[in-house]
Amino acid sequence: MWLPAETFRQVIAAAPLVSIDLLVHDGAGRYLLGERINPPAQGWWFVPGGRVLKGESLDEAFRRVTQAELGQTLERADAEFLGVYEHFYSDSALDEQTPTHYVVLAYRSAMTDLPQAAPPDDQHRQVGWWPAERIRLATDVHPYTQAYFL
Repeated sequence: MWLPAETFRQVIAAAPLVSIDLLVHDGAGRYLLGERINPPAQGWWFVPGGRVLKGESLDEAFRRVTQAELGQTLERADAEFLGVYEHFYSDSALDEQTPTHYVVLAYRSAMTDLPQAAPPDDQHRQVGWWPAERIRLATDVHPYTQAYFL
């Protein structure tokens, strides 16, 4: 269930959000990253992902997020669960004053049939495939994304 902006702002201010991050690799050691347009993490390269909505099972959320972020529906059962992470931001998707706390479920999945780079969208200025070593060393990849590759 999508919430009205003011209700969502209250939720962000009062509770952590649950999200799914996707470490999508091409089978050759490269991972899909996008340069974020929107806060939080605006301007940083980050793995694809998205929030779990109220009333949505994790399997449903995984299908929705993969379809929205990758243009293909993947099944959570086919992905490797990497663990639970926490992300803390001083801003939110709605304003610069409301800090955001995410509880993140991270999954790794292979997608060898994606094009060289997926097209940019309303959340990403550009997207591309990055070798894991480059992700670890890059100064423009968000530290939360880099933590997945340590």
